Amino acid sequence: MKVAISLLVLLVFGLSCSSEPAITKEMLDGGTLFDPSLYKPEEYLLSKAIPNPTPEQARRPVIIACHGYSATTFEWDEFRSWSAGRSDFYLSRVLLGGHGRSYDDFKKSTWHDWQAAITTEYEQLVKAGYQNISLLGSSTSGALLMELVASGYFANRLAPRNLLLVDPIVIPSDKSLSLIGVVGPMIGYIATDQSAAEDKVYYHFRPQETLQQLQNLLGVVRNDLEKGVTLPANCTLKIYKSKKDPAADPVSAVLMYRGTTLADGSPVDVQMVDSELHVYTRLQLREGVTDKDRQNQTATFTDIVTRVLR
Repeated sequence: MKVAISLLVLLVFGLSCSSEPAITKEMLDGGTLFDPSLYKPEEYLLSKAIPNPTPEQARRPVIIACHGYSATTFEWDEFRSWSAGRSDFYLSRVLLGGHGRSYDDFKKSTWHDWQAAITTEYEQLVKAGYQNISLLGSSTSGALLMELVASGYFANRLAPRNLLLVDPIVIPSDKSLSLIGVVGPMIGYIATDQSAAEDKVYYHFRPQETLQQLQNLLGVVRNDLEKGVTLPANCTLKIYKSKKDPAADPVSAVLMYRGTTLADGSPVDVQMVDSELHVYTRLQLREGVTDKDRQNQTATFTDIVTRVLR
């Protein structure tokens, strides 16, 4: 999830605006650009690339990478590039349901639809015989993965070896998101301040229906964490959290730490990262990227792979 324009400001100005955004064909929203995984799924999904693995391939670690709200598989492009040429693990990049298509497709989607793309790939890999699967999620995918654990999805399935969450969101930095149920129907959508290049891989306009879905999901996860979430046996959790995240309040990591334990009762691992970016592992198309940002990205990619290969 990227930084949202304050809903309070939009309420003031939005009442006189059209309920439909001015979408151009150069935007992902327009329905002429689509996430490339829809055209060539075998280049993104391991289940399509190697549907019938050999015994050796089936034992090789797999990382399923899942992006955030309003994003696309682009969010993990740099991890793919960084790991290119490696043969000690597989990377499968999932496009969340309803994403990477038109504004209308996005508008109609629910958080259950977003999540279903993750479980579909997971189940196909398990059915194919892959034995060592880890789940990597950024932003809203962190909440989607936590909900899977809390709901008991893995109770009667092969459990993931690792949950690896980059800037997971439980509490938004913009607290006005809590008002979306009241002001959303009046404003219709919000527009984000992003570059034309980002418009091709992130939705420029966020339908209020999807913001309500996001708010509903976060409410479910907060409730789960208050009750306490226990990870499946032999599954670990590592949270990488930017200290000054403009979209996901750093207290999100605190809530996950307090509300989640390993199967043996041990605490989960949280690393606070010296960054002011949301999903700091994505640097492409961003302005003002520093050497520190690049160091944070490389260190996190290295740690993710190290944990998966243990």
